[in-house]
Amino acid sequence: EIDVTLVEPSRQYYTCFFSNLYLGGFRSMDSIGHSYGTLASEYGINVVHDWAVGIDRGAKTVTLAGGSTLNYDRLILSPGIDFIDGSVPGWDVSSQNAMPHAYKAGSQTELLKRQIESMPQGGVYAMVAPPNPYRCPPGPYERVSMVAHLLKEINPTAKILIADPKPKFSKQGLFEEGWQKHYGGMIERIGPDFGGDNVSVDAGAMTVTIDGSVEKVDVCNVIPAMKAGRICEIAGITEGNWAPVSAHTMQSRIDENIHVLGDASAQGDMPKSGFSANSQAKVAAMAVRGALTGSKVFPAKFSNTCWSLVDTDDGIKVGATYKATDEKIAKVDGFVSKTGEDAALRKATYEESIGWYAGITSDMFG
Repeated sequence: EIDVTLVEPSRQYYTCFFSNLYLGGFRSMDSIGHSYGTLASEYGINVVHDWAVGIDRGAKTVTLAGGSTLNYDRLILSPGIDFIDGSVPGWDVSSQNAMPHAYKAGSQTELLKRQIESMPQGGVYAMVAPPNPYRCPPGPYERVSMVAHLLKEINPTAKILIADPKPKFSKQGLFEEGWQKHYGGMIERIGPDFGGDNVSVDAGAMTVTIDGSVEKVDVCNVIPAMKAGRICEIAGITEGNWAPVSAHTMQSRIDENIHVLGDASAQGDMPKSGFSANSQAKVAAMAVRGALTGSKVFPAKFSNTCWSLVDTDDGIKVGATYKATDEKIAKVDGFVSKTGEDAALRKATYEESIGWYAGITSDMFG
């Protein structure tokens, strides 16, 4: 019998995965919101709605913002990401209402959609894309697709500008094929060869400066560089921006009584995605159960798939299977959609993603 406590500040969790579909008009906000009630009532989990603000690794305690303290035998941290202030000159977290990131789903996602819907006809939506590594590699490009889908309906002369510090990005050929097919000349991406890595913003003036050239924009979606959620730094288990872990158990390489999973972890070859985090959570849970009860621990195996929607019924995916080595989580084999696929296959891929969403959220929230 293990006593399990979940510390989570929000009473309602909005999934980042599928939040782009809300921007495109394919999902309601309610449909991506989930509560923790079933975990408490059906699974006997002690759900505490508070912020964890301190960790004493010696005493094995967690301090909450409300002042109370929790004891642990094993601690699992899955705080997701925080942003690196200064990674986009001119932007910090205080700019997020003028220039939303919408990379933590909820009110930011709703704000960004309202801004897009309020753009003047023929206006400009700019995105400052993040450097690697970051949450959900195809996410910014699915977002551009969904924004284009919305604008094509309500503002067909609008333009989309992407300033991108990366020379290449996830599913690039598939996205670019789709943008050409569905959205004509609406989308322009400026990579590092044309100054996409030399970008600053001015939230007051609503300008984006790309390699010295000032662009006046109507909406600016800044997705800054990322690091592990702050509680990992507070716990003292980060090296650089992320928290290194053992692939076999997701145990911190700095403290064996702490496990870190999902976006916050530095684990090797897996992308930072919801599917990855769920896969890692099962490995961490098995390791914790084994350590505390002596139950059998099976060799760690991991998988990931990232689906993206390019336009109505035009779904694409990328994924892989992984194994644990002593060095890292290592990729075994992978797959990706192909350019030129027929409409029936693309529709089936989209429908597969809907089934996955229902399955993983039921797995998470009951």
